[in-house]
Amino acid sequence: MDKSYVLSGIQIMGKSGISDIIIKDGRIAAITETEQAAFGSDMQTIDCRGLYVSSGWIDMHVHAFSAFDPYGDDIDEIGVHQGVTTVVDAGSCGADRIKELMADGKEAKTRLLAFLNISRIGLSRLDELSLMEWIDREKLRLAIERHRSDIVGLKARISRSVVLDQGLEPLKAARELSDETGLPLMVHIGSGPPDIREVLPFLKRKDIVTHYLNGKRNNLFDEDGNPLGVLADAIKRGVHLDVGHGTASFSFKVAEAARRHGIAPDTISTDIYRGNRLNGPVYNMASVLSKFLLLGYSLEQIIDAVTVRAAAWLGRPELGRIQVGDEANLTLFSVVREQAVLLDSEGEERVADQFIRAEGVVANGEYIASKIRA
Repeated sequence: MDKSYVLSGIQIMGKSGISDIIIKDGRIAAITETEQAAFGSDMQTIDCRGLYVSSGWIDMHVHAFSAFDPYGDDIDEIGVHQGVTTVVDAGSCGADRIKELMADGKEAKTRLLAFLNISRIGLSRLDELSLMEWIDREKLRLAIERHRSDIVGLKARISRSVVLDQGLEPLKAARELSDETGLPLMVHIGSGPPDIREVLPFLKRKDIVTHYLNGKRNNLFDEDGNPLGVLADAIKRGVHLDVGHGTASFSFKVAEAARRHGIAPDTISTDIYRGNRLNGPVYNMASVLSKFLLLGYSLEQIIDAVTVRAAAWLGRPELGRIQVGDEANLTLFSVVREQAVLLDSEGEERVADQFIRAEGVVANGEYIASKIRA
């Protein structure tokens, strides 16, 4: 499709009234209330009546290295085809194969950024931190040097199945590597040991705890749904709370407890890969966002968590705004007023009376209709 066209009759998130967005040569040329403004009636018009538009959705936790099975997927299948213009791979690759992931990103229409797994083998096996020798500091530093513009942080999966008998040693190494490189940590939490009360104190301002709404026994809320002290302390330190829904890491009950205590997510992410995209419970970003609409968060809060707040964490504010002169980076979506069954990672179903549906994106100036419309 040509990179000059008009998105006509659309509602811009956070603004009143209906607008037209004129895109010329892949950039936002004007935002106006009058169709096509001074750019001529010969421009193609895309009818967007009844749709919302935000800056392009950012998924802060995906697994996009298609060579890994089952924990991988095609970048565009979890990106532009489901309303997401930027994906951040959450440690699929360590130093051994990060070059291949970055090469895949160059071929995709979706923008790809990545957390580098501190284990050089990445997710080639699922106990990647069970041997300390797989944390190769020199290879890690070299990988960061080669891909500095695309690596946004370091990833450490700190749960029993990953670290086995190593306990907190991989996390101690991750903390040292983060401090040495200046890159923040994303820490996956799950089943213990290590106990979550030992893990959280390692995290500093801007570090991310992902899967913070998981329903496992080793989670961040007690049996009565009250937040643990280590969670409250981490929030005070400026630790970033990321959803990372995934196959086993999102519980409606825990999310409701967090909502009662005002512990909202900083970013909403999917932890999507081929298996949970095709078979659930994730399916796509819009499905995950719809669960937060069901929980009672406002549409603006939800969309901010995949645009403004994610872009701010990445230090790329241009990805979280709609501004004349910028490259067109947009997500078009609707809010459908129909019933839908939503599923969490514990197998619990909830019936919603509305849901979010991705309709399309503008990525690198090109309009791409969503493949997933429900």
